[in-house]
Amino acid sequence: MKHILRCPICKTYTIKQLCNCGKKAIDMKPAKYSPEDKYAKYRREIKKQQLVDNNIL
Repeated sequence: MKHILRCPICKTYTIKQLCNCGKKAIDMKPAKYSPEDKYAKYRREIKKQQLVDNNIL
């Protein structure tokens, strides 16, 4: 199964291992969920603050 990859240099998406600019594309899948996540509280606070700043919440 192929995954969508992203070039960190030119910020384009591709399925190929190498981007058109010649750099290696990286996998953009999120990290696996862990119930022992130490930083989840902080990520939720940042996300909430971003929503408040954008007048969405």
